Amino acid sequence: MSQRSALIVGGGLVGTSIALGLKQSGWQVAIEDIDEKNQSLARDLVKNSVDIEDPSLIVIATPPEAILNELLRLSAEHTQATFIDISGLKSELILKVEEFPEIVTRFVGSHPMAGRENSGPQNARGDLFQGRAWILTPTSLSSEASIARAKEVVNDLGAISYIMNAQEHDETIAKISHLPQMLSSLLGASLLGSKEDSLTLAGQGLRDISRLAASDPKLWSALLISNRDENLANLQQVQSLMESLMNGLTQGSAAVVEEILTMGVEGKKLIPGKHGAKNRDYTFLPIVIDDKPGQLARIFNECQVVNVNVEDLAIEHTPGQQTGLITLSLSDEDARKLQAHLNANGWLAHAP
Repeated sequence: MSQRSALIVGGGLVGTSIALGLKQSGWQVAIEDIDEKNQSLARDLVKNSVDIEDPSLIVIATPPEAILNELLRLSAEHTQATFIDISGLKSELILKVEEFPEIVTRFVGSHPMAGRENSGPQNARGDLFQGRAWILTPTSLSSEASIARAKEVVNDLGAISYIMNAQEHDETIAKISHLPQMLSSLLGASLLGSKEDSLTLAGQGLRDISRLAASDPKLWSALLISNRDENLANLQQVQSLMESLMNGLTQGSAAVVEEILTMGVEGKKLIPGKHGAKNRDYTFLPIVIDDKPGQLARIFNECQVVNVNVEDLAIEHTPGQQTGLITLSLSDEDARKLQAHLNANGWLAHAP
């Protein structure tokens, strides 16, 4: 058995992205899918994917309803392999797996907190998991070796592993993943019947909040129903807040409306920054650039020269316009250091 060989079962977005990332990290990779079109495209993307007689790792990247059957089928064929899945819910799956002694020690539930609105291998990316959280939910009998192998996979894909039990996972996912999906879909649904001309005026705010509404309805309906107790509790909390806001608007009470909006500000602050670090208030450095190739790369080279860390960026440019605006998000100290350096070297960096 090759020590770094993986069979990926399921050639969709996540499965193919895992295959691409593991291959880039030096693993031998094979990928299969019951959909011949997906399998063909996934294998072409991975390139030189090989048939592996006895893989050390098997990733079940199928729809949730197929996971257990695939686990049982493949565990009988590959008696030494470690198994992980990538499904979005864990409590029911872990309970089922624990009924089968032949797999329970070799299985570690897993859930990569990364994805895209569009599914399928054509949207796969080998760097999809870079810097993203990846939750591991071992069974009560998962071996130390299996857990170590799962952590190795996560690390090789550039993600950060977090271990929690299945119930804690499902409660957490309801708040940080399912609730945003439901609210985005509700907003998208509320746009039906709107005048087309009015939606052409939509700015980035509407586009950002409605982005998740483009997700696969069939996949998400199954996830939301499977985790319905947690999702109903979260929706009831949002409903209570909406009723308070509606009452404030009905009464014309600025105090009530402001209180709800202030609660939103305080809640937003609780979301951590990169890699789970404490959220930071960034300083924004606007830089006017010429409309020609290579400008962004040159700016990042200048950042490296003065050793400043860019946390985020935004680009504004109108086609045909000779200039564009890049706004960098940095710490206040780094923003001021970089502004001085850029202006000294001929850039048009404005006050942070």
